[in-house]
This record gives sequence, structure tokens and C-alpha cells, in this order.
Amino acid sequence: MVHLRTVFAVCLIFIAQTAQAATLLRDPDIENALHRLARPILQAAGLPANLPVLIVEDGRLNAFVIDRNAIFLNSGLVMRTATAAELQFVIAHEAAHIANGHITRRRLNAEHSANMARLGVALGIAAAAGSGNPQAGAGVALGAANSAQRALYGHTRAEESSADQTAIRWMALAGLDTQGAISLMQVFRGQEHLAATRMDPYARSHPLSRDRLRRLEALAESYGSSDGVGAEDRYWYERAKGKLSAFLREPRWTESRAAESPARDIERMRLAVVRHRRSDWQGAVALMDQVLAERPGDAFYHELKGQILLEGRQFSAAEAAYRRAADLAPQDALILASLGHAMVVQGGDARLRAALPVLERARALDYRNGKVMRDLGSAYAQLGQPGMAALSVAERHALAGRAKDARIQAERAAGLLPQGSPAWQRAQDVLNATKDEG
Repeated sequence: MVHLRTVFAVCLIFIAQTAQAATLLRDPDIENALHRLARPILQAAGLPANLPVLIVEDGRLNAFVIDRNAIFLNSGLVMRTATAAELQFVIAHEAAHIANGHITRRRLNAEHSANMARLGVALGIAAAAGSGNPQAGAGVALGAANSAQRALYGHTRAEESSADQTAIRWMALAGLDTQGAISLMQVFRGQEHLAATRMDPYARSHPLSRDRLRRLEALAESYGSSDGVGAEDRYWYERAKGKLSAFLREPRWTESRAAESPARDIERMRLAVVRHRRSDWQGAVALMDQVLAERPGDAFYHELKGQILLEGRQFSAAEAAYRRAADLAPQDALILASLGHAMVVQGGDARLRAALPVLERARALDYRNGKVMRDLGSAYAQLGQPGMAALSVAERHALAGRAKDARIQAERAAGLLPQGSPAWQRAQDVLNATKDEG
């Protein structure tokens, strides 16, 4: 079965009673839509406008933050929401945990965890590689090393009340419908009476009591219901949810519901994904051409066409589609990564040399994408640059939390690269972050 392009999240994220590998669903269209939905909230909060909102492939209902660098939403929670306002409340609530200092307080009381320490190492390496600042990376690693499962499930009722109040205030300031908080929380009503093993993760990590629900209702009523919720928010919400469900649910489910989409382009996009998953490449491309006739300047629809062509092994056509997408969205790291990949799989020295700056730009914009490091390693190796190839492989291992393998490759890279060069320094960053690994 064809899924959204996936990349392993840095090492292990605690989203259940035992640690498990978490998989991020990286899709530029979905992340763009979530960014648009989050933007007014982040602006009201005074948080960075580019704070990523990322999807974790997990059918259970949950959302969480690990640090100040991203908000994570489970795919199951996104698909369970019914309106843009419900999803925006989740984003606002998690952003409030960041802004209100709850993460820091949890870390101060968290017990040491070896798994969380490894997560810290991976995050630290990634931050150092992405920012060029090894001190920043060490800070991330140190902070995460003092966290554990409790850092995600250690919410107190006081923290939840504080986050609720902050989130609803931000939504009101942004002109969003605060009633989304109430309709979402009704989904979790009664969860506190279930055994912990039967609760949704969101209910375990975000304790919901009758008193909390009453306070939420009073808060929402005090700020009033906004008329500022527009068609644009609904469009991007339905586009993100529609694409996510088209890739994750059974094709027949999507076929039976695609006509409910609020816009014709979303309906056709969802049906194109269905045909894509059934290996009907020509039918999928034909539908995407209809979508692009309606929205020719939409970078993310060009990107989806590129994905369909690439996985249909139409490499040259895929490169052209990705290049058009990159022309329209030159700062989108995932689109640049896909363009670079389409170039690498075709090979040839000229194309590989042209792919390097594209992939390096993607790496600089987003250090989370291990597939960029994979393609960089392949391109550098084919071009006879073993030092850069080893560095790329080292950074890919580091991103996945494989510290021992990262160190082996970083040592090789350091011995091949010019001492003192920026690439050599990146290898040193990996070595410094993995110095305790044999």
C-alpha cells in the first residue's frame, strides 16, 4: 500500500506507556495547511511564525510537545476533529504549554530516562547540524536528557486549566471560534471513568474533569463566538484532513466521501490519491491535471503530481513537476527534497552536481528529513566525494538516533575532509554529541 512519504522522528518519542518508534508523516501540502491554520494563533501568542506543526502516524487521539521546536499531532486526532476550530484549539492548547513554561517545569521534576537521553542526543546533533551552532545542539541534548515519559504525560490539572485559558484567549484575539474547544472536548467526555488502558492517550495526558469542562464552557462563553471564521480556514482544514485520510484510510472510504469536499479541487485531489494507491498512474495524473487547470499556481498540487509520476517511475516528468513546484515555493524544504531526489534517482554526473545545491538547501531549511541526508550521501558517493558522503550518512544516523553508527561515519568523514572546513566542523559536531558511544 502506498503511504505518505515518511521519515522516522528523531529517536524515540514517548507516546504510550512504553517507548516506541514514532513515524512522522512529512507532506508539504498538509504542513502548509496546518501552518495556515496555526499562523493566527502563533501571532497572537507571540511565538515564532514558522513553528512547525507535524503529524505523527498514529491512529490514537493525542497531541503533544517535547520542546519549544514543534507541535505534534497524531493523525488519528486530526481525522477525528470535525471543524477547523477544533483543530486550532488543539494547536493553541499545545502552543500554550510552550509559552506558559510547562515543559521546563516538567523537566525539572522528571526522572532520568536512558531512552529520553538518546532522544536528546539525536535532537542535539540535529540542532547543531541545522543551525551550525554546536552549543545550541548541546543545550537541546542536555534539556531532553533530563526528560522522560512523564514529560509528555505529566500534565497537571492546573497546567491544563492554564493552557485552556491561554488557548481560548489567543483564539479570541485571532478572531477564531472558541466553541471549537467545547465541541472537541465533548469527544473526550467520560474518559476519566475508564481504566487507563482504555483511555485515549489525549485523555491520559490532558486530564479532563467535569470542572475543567465547565471552566472551558465559561471561558468560551465569556469571549463569545466569533463570526470571523472564514471559508479559507475551512478550505485548508478540509484539504489537510482530506489528503491525510485519502492516504491512510481504505480507498473505498475516500471514494464514498470525496464528493463531500468543500471544493472541487479537493475532491479531485482525493480521488487522484485513490487512483495513485491503486497504481492507476495515468488516471491519477489525469485528475491532477484537472486540478492544476483550476489552480495552476498551486505549488503543492504540482508536488503531488510529481510524487505520483515519481512512484510511477516517470522520473523525467516527475522532475519537471517538482521543479515547477519549487519555482512556486522556493523556500519549501520538502519540495526541494523531492526535487533533489528525483534528480538523484536518474543519475548522471551533470544532474547529480545540479542536485547537490538543491538538497543542501533542503537540509539547511529542515534538519528533520533524513531522506535528504540519504540522497546527499548517494550523490556525493557517485561523484567521488567520500568525505561528504560519510558526513551525510553520519548525520542521517544521528537524526535516527543511531549514535554509534553516526560516530563511525563521522570519524571517517573527519579524516577525509579538509580540517577546519565547515563540513569538517559538522563532523566534529556529530563526534562531540556522540562522544560517549563506543
